[in-house]
Amino acid sequence: MILYPMNELLTNVSSRYELVNLVAHRARQLSSDAEREKQPLEEKPVTIALNEAWAGELKPEPEDEEPEATSEEDAAADPEEDAEAPGEMPEAAE
Repeated sequence: MILYPMNELLTNVSSRYELVNLVAHRARQLSSDAEREKQPLEEKPVTIALNEAWAGELKPEPEDEEPEATSEEDAAADPEEDAEAPGEMPEAAE
């Protein structure tokens, strides 16, 4: 088994946790693809995934971020949310 320097594997990811998850996900993907196509793998799936990470081919996918609503969209979404009920005192900040 090849021992890869951790600091070089972490160049494309933000943490060891993310690296482990990325390699494990890719290994499962390789394994299921090989099983579906009924082709034997020459190396273990984790070794192949680590080699891809070492070569810089394995990078995390960008997260799906929800676009932030503009102030017009916020006001149109729930106009009564910010309005105080008549006769109620605003809460004091502590």
